[in-house]
Amino acid sequence: MVLMVLRKAGTAAAAAGVVTFGLIGLVTVGTFAASGTPQQSANRAALSPGTVPAAFQAPIQQWGALCPEISPPMLAAQLYQESGFDPKAQSGVGAQGMAQFMPDTWAAYGTDANGDGKKDVWDPLDAIASAATFDCALAKDVAKVPGDRQANLLAAYNAGPYAVTKYNGVPPYKETQGYVRNIQAMARSFTVPTAPVEVSGQSAAAIYFAQSKLGTPYLWGGEGLPSQNGRFDCSGLTQAAYASVGITLPRVANDQWYAGPHPSRYQLRPGDLVFWATDLNDPRSIHHVGIYVGGGYMINAPHTGAVIRYDKIDTREYIGATRVTSDGAQALPARNADGSVSAPSRPGSTTPTGPTSPTAATTPSAPVAPAALASPSSAATRPAAGPPAAAAPPAPTGPDPAGAGRPAARN
Repeated sequence: MVLMVLRKAGTAAAAAGVVTFGLIGLVTVGTFAASGTPQQSANRAALSPGTVPAAFQAPIQQWGALCPEISPPMLAAQLYQESGFDPKAQSGVGAQGMAQFMPDTWAAYGTDANGDGKKDVWDPLDAIASAATFDCALAKDVAKVPGDRQANLLAAYNAGPYAVTKYNGVPPYKETQGYVRNIQAMARSFTVPTAPVEVSGQSAAAIYFAQSKLGTPYLWGGEGLPSQNGRFDCSGLTQAAYASVGITLPRVANDQWYAGPHPSRYQLRPGDLVFWATDLNDPRSIHHVGIYVGGGYMINAPHTGAVIRYDKIDTREYIGATRVTSDGAQALPARNADGSVSAPSRPGSTTPTGPTSPTAATTPSAPVAPAALASPSSAATRPAAGPPAAAAPPAPTGPDPAGAGRPAARN
């Protein structure tokens, strides 16, 4: 009955561009507040489909099992936090590659994972393997520290093993505590859900906000500002809808994709964000986002010349959905003006605020990778020969304002 009401109401609203039904009452039935899935679901699970570019999925899955303290989702979260999966990323302080190694740290922990005789910081497979190798070296160095072994490893990554040992666990540095919390929260977005994904009571109010904008003309780059006459593009609308309930989402759609776990199509609930991509094997190609309202419909700001309206979600290029959580949104990295990820820490970088301690580059002893992992020979486990190009600067979502109908390269 609910689906029938939503379907009929959605069709009418799509044509009229106005609210014609009381959706909020339907949304709130059976929902309950939740900030995310249980932490244990992220510890040893497989990668959720569509969260990692296909070329990197097998290596991350493989190297994410190098030691018990890490997991494929945790390794993926680190790589996304460091570079957004950009093999050519380079920071202003000299960190390089997908895993953002400093040169001295790379010299100690760089791994020739593809067997070509070189330890290349710019090679995605070498970078993925080296990140896991470095993580496991840190885990070994703080293995005797009590508490959550993964949290201790992540703290050592950020602050150095000396600080973790000194404080007998995660040190009292705001940056380090935030890093540990964010990586473990973000790992849930990369994890295949093993149980029904919890629904947040905040979703109802987010939908209410979006409903109040039905019929508003689309504006490429629109964030609803007075100077824009209150108009939005697709990710501007979703960002504003969740801001209305106190959740800060990133500006672009393919970053919003990681703001929580990913329910399957049949698990969709009102309030979920739904996404479209030009390449269903690469989440970096996500170009459109809407807010699911039930019955196969969403509210979205579709393109130039249209208004905010209801549309069906079962269309070409649908890649999946995200159930937004407060901790998931908070964990996402910021982006610089050029579109690069602004990572909070990098292997071998300066120790965060707190007592001076040795950097992670000089302390841990590197483990020897198992022979089965040292040189994967299957072509399926190797990234494509030509690494993807660096991410373009953040840009508004939706079609090109020239009216070509082609989605923007980055949302």
